[in-house]
Amino acid sequence: MAEIMNEIGITDEAVLEPKLVGDVAGEFYVPSYQRGYRWRTEQIKMLLNDIWENGDLNYCLQPIVVKKLGEAKFELIDGQQRLTSIYLILKYMKQLLPFIDMKFSLSYETRKRSAEFLLSLDPNQANDNIDFHHMFNAFQYINTWFEDKATGDKGLKAINLYKYFGEKVKFIWYEVNTSEDSTDLFTRLNIGKIPLTNAELVKALFLSKDNNSISDEKQIEIATSWDIIEKELHNKDLYAFITNEAPDKFATRIELLFDMMSEKKKDEKEPFFTFFFFIEKIKTESKIEIWKEIQEYFLTLKEWFDKGDVYHKVGYLVAIGEDLQKIISNSISLTKSDFQAGLANKIKQSLNLSREKIFELNYENKNDKPVIEKLLLLFNVETVASLKHSFERYSFESHKRKFWSLEHIHAQNSIGLNKKEQQQDWLRLHRASLMRLHEKGKQQEQIVVLIKRIDEHYEIITKVIFDMLFADVFALLSENEDRSYMDSISNMALLSSADNSALSNSTFDVKRNKILEMDKDGLYIPICTRRVFLKYYTESKDHQLHFWGVQDREAYMEAMVGKEGILLKYLIPTTKAD
Repeated sequence: MAEIMNEIGITDEAVLEPKLVGDVAGEFYVPSYQRGYRWRTEQIKMLLNDIWENGDLNYCLQPIVVKKLGEAKFELIDGQQRLTSIYLILKYMKQLLPFIDMKFSLSYETRKRSAEFLLSLDPNQANDNIDFHHMFNAFQYINTWFEDKATGDKGLKAINLYKYFGEKVKFIWYEVNTSEDSTDLFTRLNIGKIPLTNAELVKALFLSKDNNSISDEKQIEIATSWDIIEKELHNKDLYAFITNEAPDKFATRIELLFDMMSEKKKDEKEPFFTFFFFIEKIKTESKIEIWKEIQEYFLTLKEWFDKGDVYHKVGYLVAIGEDLQKIISNSISLTKSDFQAGLANKIKQSLNLSREKIFELNYENKNDKPVIEKLLLLFNVETVASLKHSFERYSFESHKRKFWSLEHIHAQNSIGLNKKEQQQDWLRLHRASLMRLHEKGKQQEQIVVLIKRIDEHYEIITKVIFDMLFADVFALLSENEDRSYMDSISNMALLSSADNSALSNSTFDVKRNKILEMDKDGLYIPICTRRVFLKYYTESKDHQLHFWGVQDREAYMEAMVGKEGILLKYLIPTTKAD
């Protein structure tokens, strides 16, 4: 991180601060190493619309990087396009509102007539060169935007926009060390495409020179601690414990920590929201105090990660979308025992289910699906957490690395099996199951006939024939009973989604053998799903490995929500309405 700060010119001599557009003043000198103005009308339109639609809320423009050349004179190293566009907007608004003060100007090392053209914007000179062309076109579009009556009167728009410039719209202002090599810095910023993230900007606050500066020794201490936290957050299990965000979302993981501290919402449009949060904190707290808060925040998360019971409850709540920041805030005033009890209660509230309601859940009801998923995830998490003689913990990292879906433990239809290759794959897998059942000496004649039919039609399969074979195979590999259970939670498990539709529509025996293969290969399978297909919940006297029968379903639900069920403590009492 320190290398990045130095690479973009942020040292202890640099100035870093948000600056209102209305406060930008002075002469900005554009050196020869920069190209001319190139913004098109689409970019001007986006800028105006974004500022206008943002209204009376804070809005941050991308950074401008400058080096002071003298009193109120700056070399404009990066941000020429943005600053020129703002100048053109202000120039247009001054025609409508003469009281507007043009506080800054632009001059050019090699395109000296550009400064004069910006003052006049003479249409007769608009095609003299490419710079004039783009400047004039931008100004023309600004006029079009203000004249658009669909968004209101142009004078009123100008008044409001000028107000936003003076109160809400800001640049991130980088004033680099005067000894910095401008050409080299420009090259690194624009060719290297160095990302400017909230985390980098927050760290720059601790490095930049201002009235809230800290000693060199403290800066070194913070930098070292920063690197330690960043390294810890690259622990994939810790990262997955605290967030559902993809790891590649953050260039530096510590930004996630800062986002949480700032209570940044997922739909926040301000890209530098977190940076501004810390800007405001520094106004009322010392940098040392703020850094202590950052460390304490991280250590709280690390402590929860290291404590098994808290780890599983907090990890589950995060996985189902609960706000970790709120959990942290609520924990501050609680004893450890009250905090843990509060976590259990929060899980109970998130489910809001009685035992009776669980048995009414149905896969075909779109509102029930997410509830079943939450319930089965909790079943898996709590099962691992309850292992008394094991150091195993539920792997939220493995869980979040894949996409999981509800799967029927025993399937009943051929929906989705429309291609010949899919149908042949399904028949091949189930022919093997029929052979195993035949070896057990059961339903010998029926099986032999069915296998023969599969072999006869395998190469010339049609949808009509496949559906008939599907029904007959399903009947042989199922118990002869009422099948109303098919979409109930007693026939549901969490399985990794895959393109293999033949497996998704397979009977229990085929899925069981596939799960065994995956387990042998060391692939991640949720513990309860593995136990289902190993018949872990069913007493040995009731074992019949080829079917998912009534005894299996009852034992499964008993382990989940029976008298000693692992989820019973998270269920609400039965009401009379139930």
